[in-house]
Amino acid sequence: MQPHAATTFQTLRDLLRHAVTRFQQAQLVYGHGSHAAYDEAAYLLLHTLHLPLDRLEPFLDARLLPDEMQAVLQVIERRVTERLPAAYITHEAWLRDYHFYVDERVIVPRSHIAELILEGVASSHQDPEFVSRCLDLCTGSGCLAILLALAYPDATIDALDLSRDALEVAHRNVEEYALQSRVHLIESDLFAAVKGRQYQIIVSNPPYVDAADMAALPPEYRHEPGVALAGGEDGLDVVRRIVSGARRHLAPEGIVIVEVGSGRRRVEAAFPDLDFTWLETSAGGDPVFLLERDQLPD
Repeated sequence: MQPHAATTFQTLRDLLRHAVTRFQQAQLVYGHGSHAAYDEAAYLLLHTLHLPLDRLEPFLDARLLPDEMQAVLQVIERRVTERLPAAYITHEAWLRDYHFYVDERVIVPRSHIAELILEGVASSHQDPEFVSRCLDLCTGSGCLAILLALAYPDATIDALDLSRDALEVAHRNVEEYALQSRVHLIESDLFAAVKGRQYQIIVSNPPYVDAADMAALPPEYRHEPGVALAGGEDGLDVVRRIVSGARRHLAPEGIVIVEVGSGRRRVEAAFPDLDFTWLETSAGGDPVFLLERDQLPD
């Protein structure tokens, strides 16, 4: 904290300006919920002061108490000096209106599959009334499994992850949504623990960052568990295993939805005989593909 900062600043507006300046000077990298210094600063200030996250304007000229000022300044400096994603500071991540606990045992939830689930894209292929079982591979924080359970109220969800640490975080989120009876958390290397089971819907946000991009990751992303990001030399090591094994675990007319980031060209080159459907998301039509059971290799 800078000398006499707590006496120099008085209002939330003062601190917001200070935070944006510090973030810009430090050339922070975003992408874990916010995409610019102002948005990140506003979120961190509101969260630290226990104010509504969607109500900045009414509080801008509020004068802060000394302990509030100190708490906010400490958060600003921590974001700058440690280069932690904001979600790891607040232990909170949001997907639309749904919040999830996160820490450094899991990547920060930001999957485009979440918006597809919430917008009912899978429902155009599967009638929600007839969906009884879904699978979330590489579940991490459990966010996609939880959203599936909310979107398909008659379905049970198997949520698999290789990381026991990640499953501990997922367990906390499943309990928060009171879905313990419907979301089953399983330690598994992809399909290994669910042999013989079939699902109407399989989703996965697997590791898909290629070796070159892993080597160039900015500090914020290096705080995330590497095993949840690194997808091998071309980023498709796990994707190949999902594609090769999905058919055996899909019910008739079942679908698999997989996120691959910016890897569309690599995916299409790796599987030239597959007729991918690329789903439109807020990031365009490249990050997420869908395949029906009959399109998948035996």
